[in-house]
Amino acid sequence: MKKYILGLGLFFILQLTCAQGTLSNEAARNMEITQKVDSVLSLMTLPEKIGQMNQYNGFWEVTGPTPKDGDAARKYEHLKAGLVGSMLNVRGTEEVEKLQKIVVEETRLGIPLIIGFDLMHGYKTISPIPLAEAASWDLDAIGNSAAVAAEEAAASGINWTFAPMIDISRDARWGRVMEGAGEDPYLGSKIAYARVKGFQGDDLAATNTIAACAKHFAGYGFSESGRDYNTVDVGTSTLYNTIFPPFMAAIDADVKTIMNSFNELNGIPATGNGFLQRSVLKEEWKFKGFVVSDWGSINEMINHGYAKDGKQAAELAVNAGSDMDMESYHYVKYLEGLVDSGAVDEALVNDAVKRILRVKFELGLFDDPFKYCDREREKQLIGSKKNMDAVLDMAKKSIVLLKNEGGLLPLQKSGLKIGLIGPLADDKDSPLGSWRLAADDNSAVSVLEGLKAYPGNAITHKQGVALTLEKPSFILETKINTTDRSGFEEAVQAARNQDVVIMVLGEHGFQTGEGRSRVSLDLPGLQQELLEAVYKVNKNIVLVLMNGRPLAINWADTNVPAIVEAWHLGTQSGHAIAQVLYGDYNPSGKLPMTFPKNVGQVPIYYNFKNTGRPTIPAPDLVFWSHYTDMDNDPLYPFGHGLSYSKFKYGDLKLSENRLIGEGKMEVSFTLTNIGKYEGKEVVQCYLRDLVASVTRPVKELKDFKMVSLKPGESREVIFTLDKSSLAFYSANNKWETEPGDFKVFVGGSSKTVLEGDFSYER
Repeated sequence: MKKYILGLGLFFILQLTCAQGTLSNEAARNMEITQKVDSVLSLMTLPEKIGQMNQYNGFWEVTGPTPKDGDAARKYEHLKAGLVGSMLNVRGTEEVEKLQKIVVEETRLGIPLIIGFDLMHGYKTISPIPLAEAASWDLDAIGNSAAVAAEEAAASGINWTFAPMIDISRDARWGRVMEGAGEDPYLGSKIAYARVKGFQGDDLAATNTIAACAKHFAGYGFSESGRDYNTVDVGTSTLYNTIFPPFMAAIDADVKTIMNSFNELNGIPATGNGFLQRSVLKEEWKFKGFVVSDWGSINEMINHGYAKDGKQAAELAVNAGSDMDMESYHYVKYLEGLVDSGAVDEALVNDAVKRILRVKFELGLFDDPFKYCDREREKQLIGSKKNMDAVLDMAKKSIVLLKNEGGLLPLQKSGLKIGLIGPLADDKDSPLGSWRLAADDNSAVSVLEGLKAYPGNAITHKQGVALTLEKPSFILETKINTTDRSGFEEAVQAARNQDVVIMVLGEHGFQTGEGRSRVSLDLPGLQQELLEAVYKVNKNIVLVLMNGRPLAINWADTNVPAIVEAWHLGTQSGHAIAQVLYGDYNPSGKLPMTFPKNVGQVPIYYNFKNTGRPTIPAPDLVFWSHYTDMDNDPLYPFGHGLSYSKFKYGDLKLSENRLIGEGKMEVSFTLTNIGKYEGKEVVQCYLRDLVASVTRPVKELKDFKMVSLKPGESREVIFTLDKSSLAFYSANNKWETEPGDFKVFVGGSSKTVLEGDFSYER
């Protein structure tokens, strides 16, 4: 620690040259950090600078013996030599403390590590998957969910998360839709902002906040055929109007880091794409943080056919603006020689290192490298009632009631005979989802356990069919059972004389996430067959879906009276589902992604373009944009979600029929609860730009509100629009609002019920 203090003593030689009183606190703090960063940089050799740009995965059990040979020994020597700036997948106070002690006490300058970890939906206490959280449309709850994860992780030594994932995607075949906020850039932007603020809080140096990382920049969610890591080919309008907005929102929230993506864009891999990382991100958007590669993505430019070897890959990546190399080893191996040869300007290295050091200063790591290691807080927080209550609240808000014919739900709390059937009914692992790296296996509350908290009904539980053939894992393919029907007959007999059958079907948690694309969106394995077999003996079915993507459940929608979308809801899954089924919580979730009727409709999304032939010109003619074997409509549209109550929309009014210049316009309507339960409704406002310099979608979400009403209660709801509501990236290659005619729509989903017209003049 002595070397560390002496090495940084030069900070106190430099003083602010302008009077502190003339600067805001934030400006003064920024200037102070800038001077400290410059001071550290002036002390560094070129290899030490490059070391800050090098990130390694955890490579040995720190509490065990020191590695003596192989890759681990090499990484260990690099760590001691100051050639490592960050590590990932190291967790727990004891592990992190030992690593920080090595770099602080044994390297020349004692620059602390930044410790990264994936907190997609929680650390130990697991929240719903991000797609499920997006279904809540509750920005405060989503931000709080991120804050819970940050607080637990920070107490365990972690100070940086590779989240939020803010890729917009319209293709449910892509497994990573479970990590994002769905298909809409407006909702996705609001959630991106909320998640960044949740992780980072108001003070990044506080011990309950960590640095966030917006990913993946850019276009990853548009991989062709929904296949992970695949090619992306999108036009400028889609890039700016659909893909970029959540990243712009994350930067507005002061996100500290951004991760580039595995895919290519316009023929250039994102990791080596100077347009994305330098021109747009760092120059146009003035991003001040640093860019980290995705795992090994610098090396993968060789496979893309964009770099001939690791040396060229390093050159391309650093010149394009990739500041930190995650697990490719190419910066630490080649960058010094590239600078010496003139292939890479050392000014680019300096810029990258300044960005990295700045985040470390903002985290407070130079003041106390061990500040994020608090063993007592770690013990107190993980599994605490406060955190359990928070993830339970988030889980209930994430549930979407897709269908409820005949008022089958909510269930009465006593006197019922209930059959509980399905491979996921007693599953305590699947609800944890895919990205739960620090969570204990089988630590979720199952649906069976949740229902048992209501002892008034008699429950008969049968699995019916196994979903998987063996225990699934994060890194291996999940093997689905397609042949063993040995539990069918027992389940069918158990369902025969029940008042209601709750069937819990869907995907295992490890069927979604990275590398888990699917060509089919049906219920996996033998579950559809089991559903139909049970239906033959008892049609009074409540289908509870656990899944990480929209599914094509056309048969179920036609035949099953009640369907609940329960996603993968995390640690408190079973309690959340039971409380919704029994009506102790009235569902208010709305879909953040469109559900198709058939996988052949994918990609399917509400904000599509009209095309030149949108409607049938005459009966039976084929020359219009359609399928010959199915209609174009989705099974459930974006924004869809029912309640145990019913809401009526009426009396739409526009305060003006012309919006002029910098003026504002109010869109008002009356919302009435015409049901018998108190409930919340997510009311949604959409616009359509009828004629523009580039074609615009038939409908775009522009605002939403959560309105709570008692039975019989009415309330006026007001949305306020201005020119920014109408702005888009135009044919003039800039964000602007063009004059013209517009339609405004209001309703409880993208299938809206109220419509008005207005115009805009500059």
